[in-house]
Amino acid sequence: MNSPARVIGLVNAAHFIDHYAMLIFAAAVIVMGPALGMAYSELLPYATPGFVAFGAGSLLTGWLGDRWSRRHMMVIFFLGIGASMIAVGLVQTRLQLGAALLSIGLFASIYHPVGTAMIVSYADRLGREMGLNGVWGNLGVASSALVTGVVGQYLGWRFAFIIPGIVTILIGVAFALMVVHEDRSGHKQAAAQARVAKEDMWRVIVALLIVVLAISTTFNAVTVALPKLFAERLAGLTSSPALLGVIAACVYVFGAMTQYTIGKLIDRYSLKAVSLPLSFVLAPFLYLAATLSNLPLIVAAIGIVMGAFGQVTVNDAMVGKYTSEKWRSRAYAVRYFIGFTAAGASVGLVAWLYQQGGFVTMLHAFSGLCLLVIAAAIILPAEIKVPAAGVS
Repeated sequence: MNSPARVIGLVNAAHFIDHYAMLIFAAAVIVMGPALGMAYSELLPYATPGFVAFGAGSLLTGWLGDRWSRRHMMVIFFLGIGASMIAVGLVQTRLQLGAALLSIGLFASIYHPVGTAMIVSYADRLGREMGLNGVWGNLGVASSALVTGVVGQYLGWRFAFIIPGIVTILIGVAFALMVVHEDRSGHKQAAAQARVAKEDMWRVIVALLIVVLAISTTFNAVTVALPKLFAERLAGLTSSPALLGVIAACVYVFGAMTQYTIGKLIDRYSLKAVSLPLSFVLAPFLYLAATLSNLPLIVAAIGIVMGAFGQVTVNDAMVGKYTSEKWRSRAYAVRYFIGFTAAGASVGLVAWLYQQGGFVTMLHAFSGLCLLVIAAAIILPAEIKVPAAGVS
């Protein structure tokens, strides 16, 4: 029998790696261009197929996780994404670069439907573990640009891919040696302690669909727009790109803290009791941020990030609580496929809205979109507490 703490620890590391690997190219592309004799605008589109695969691939990988083995799929994740990172560091042609980046996206698509389902299966306190798992993912996002920049500067861009690739394979070997395939359907699970009435499941599905579409779109839009927004609106405080980056990083720290806090609250209260007050955070802060600058804008940005990151934790806990063990990877696959598709569309939407009326129009539009989150929280049904299943 696997140690739950060991499994969760290794799956958290996988969440870090998943987001880290997907963002190395975005940071390294600046120095890769001159080395490969390509302009920034020529090189950046090579990442697109990988990001498409990141979302679309989750449907297949989630199905395999449920029908075959989540443990085996995670071994493939570690070894595959590690080898893919190394492959990017060794490319010599444009075709090889595109293929290697696509490979990273395909293997990265395994994590969210499969790894998140494993967290739910082994969690003793679902909310806390989901919150901590989110923090690990955000650490991967935050550290990717920093580490890639340092390694790229001193060792070259190729090692920025090769070194994390080698480390990932070593972690994968450790996972393969320490975690065995295990049927968790008969074990006590925190997720089994709350359900909703069968006739109310349509309300859960509608609420989740609304929130995933609204939050995924808003979350990615804010992530894309925040550096530019700070550069325009924080001129009264600083014009240093480095300091602006530090400010943005500090804002995201509040988001990570919120995920952990919301996770703890989910363990104590029903999802409706947590999600309803949280749903009122995003819309007003987005609306206010449209016309703010300097320190007030930073405060509003913290509110936006806290609201968005908190909702991500609620979404993941909702799927974990209200789906059965044998269907859970597939449920997460659909959730992330919809979310990543919406997030991808948000980039073009940000550009179009900014062109129409700058950040005022853009932030007001997303504020209006987030009013739907309030409606979703209101229609979410009450939970029915049930005893956890005993070990068979």
